[in-house]
Amino acid sequence: MKKIFLILLAALFTGLANAQDVTFTAEAPNAVVKGERFQLKYVLSAEGSDLRVPPLADFDVLMGPSTSTSMSVQIINGKSTRTYTVTYTYVLLANKEGTFTIPPATVKAKGANYSSNSLTIKVLPPDSKAPSSSQGGNASTADAASGEIQKDGLFVRLILSKNSVYEQEGVLATLKLYSLYDAGLENVKFPEYEGFLVQEIDLPQEKQWSMEHYNGRNYRTVVLKQAILYPQHSGKITIESGKFDAVVRIRTQQKMRSFFDDFFDTYQDVRKVITSAPITIDVKPLPSGKPTSFSGAVGNYTMSTEINSLKVKANEAVTIKVQIAGDGNIKLIKTPEVTFPNDFEVYDPKIENDIKVTAAGVSGYKKFEYYAIPRFPGEFDIPPIEFSFFDLKTGTYKTLKSEAFHLTVEKGDNSGNATVMNNYTNKEQVKVLGQDIRYLKTGGFHYYEKGNYFFGSLIYWLLFIIPALISAILIIIFRKQVKENSDFALQRTKKANKVAVKRLKIAQQLLRNHKKEEYYEELHKALWGYISDKLNIPFADLTKDNIETELRNFGVEDSLIEEFIDILNTCEFARFAPVSSEEDMSGLFDRASKAIGKMENTIKR
Repeated sequence: MKKIFLILLAALFTGLANAQDVTFTAEAPNAVVKGERFQLKYVLSAEGSDLRVPPLADFDVLMGPSTSTSMSVQIINGKSTRTYTVTYTYVLLANKEGTFTIPPATVKAKGANYSSNSLTIKVLPPDSKAPSSSQGGNASTADAASGEIQKDGLFVRLILSKNSVYEQEGVLATLKLYSLYDAGLENVKFPEYEGFLVQEIDLPQEKQWSMEHYNGRNYRTVVLKQAILYPQHSGKITIESGKFDAVVRIRTQQKMRSFFDDFFDTYQDVRKVITSAPITIDVKPLPSGKPTSFSGAVGNYTMSTEINSLKVKANEAVTIKVQIAGDGNIKLIKTPEVTFPNDFEVYDPKIENDIKVTAAGVSGYKKFEYYAIPRFPGEFDIPPIEFSFFDLKTGTYKTLKSEAFHLTVEKGDNSGNATVMNNYTNKEQVKVLGQDIRYLKTGGFHYYEKGNYFFGSLIYWLLFIIPALISAILIIIFRKQVKENSDFALQRTKKANKVAVKRLKIAQQLLRNHKKEEYYEELHKALWGYISDKLNIPFADLTKDNIETELRNFGVEDSLIEEFIDILNTCEFARFAPVSSEEDMSGLFDRASKAIGKMENTIKR
């Protein structure tokens, strides 16, 4: 009876395995130390045979393959799920340093051959130093007596892919933790990238630890944060230190040991504040000779254009699509200029982004869709669309140019009889045929009483005096406006609130669309842009310190200054400690609006 039950159970799992998709994967650590043993595993989700493993000449095979089988049944809401797994395990010894690739292995299952993934394993040299501890976790034993952590046993590095770049050239910034201990971080304050536009790289929620050889020692490392930085001005830009509260668990060393101490270890938590060292980047200015169509794009790009039709009727929409794709500061690309004829009714372009941010850089495309409506029939030319960028590979400016569009606009149903003959003139100069001869008036005469003259009457003199007074007033107003318009700093200050309100509206719309990252970025721009315009300080020269100093000079209360700086900090760190609800984000928006309003009422220029 027992034998029959086992046969039925095996048949059940065999049938289930046949119903599943077969997977065959290879697993091994991505880094090991020379002289260290490690396991190489091949995992198959079905019964297999004829396992063929590639030659492992770069390693010593100590054991294998040993085979283990596991079967499990999971029932959720009455639905059962069964899995069957076969694992082939090898024990290898890393006998030489370097980076080695293990090609895919093959196995036969369900009458078909399957290949695993390949593996890359980096063999690190042993510790070259002679520290008070050996490697890795053994450091905690050496530090148990003093209760202190080795200076080089736990630290954070800010690593830059380049230390000398052009303005607007992307730099990969990696913040990495190096540890010989079992450690965690609290109260993280990342470095502030002032003077840079920051593009964050999404990292896995679960941090991936790996081994790395640095300064003669092997550390457990984990990437805390990665971002692509775009310097916004030339010169020396310093990235200040970050601050981290570390909690390290070390084994306690007891004076008296008992039999049970060999089985049960005791530990203590040691706290230490660590900082990343400041680092300076040399940012070179872009060369002279910028094309007229250059608006700050740096990288490598291509451009494509298309028009919906070259032959339309009056009052029908004309659509032109421009797509710019490539690698670089694509998010900062400004809208290319498309010159439509004066008699076209032109709308703001629709912009679409598809941008990917990885450790290799920022790539993707930006698509612009232009809409215009011709109101009159005729022949029109739309000049070529130009886009210029600075090519980092050649160190020169390049200009991409589309073809010109010749557009034929036919008479529409409601376009009337007028035909436009001139293309690029002011609307007041447009010549209209069919309406240049006016008919003579034949009726509706009005007779005046004899002796009642208009000349010398009160109305006659008022018609002279009133226009003269109005002209004098207009001249005074006009001169005042010309004087004010020539003062660019004053105009910038006056328009600061108006520009900030526009940006706040954009941020509010992003909030409604639940786009958190874009919302915080736009709100941050609104705050920095307002204070830059209001105080007439270039954006690149703004720091929180000089903001506080300037605001106090204008008599702004300390409480309002602290509120403004707190809102800036909240926006900057929102991605690392995001707010928990839409209500909190809305509250931050209200605080920013009120703060700008109070600033506007306080700062009078």
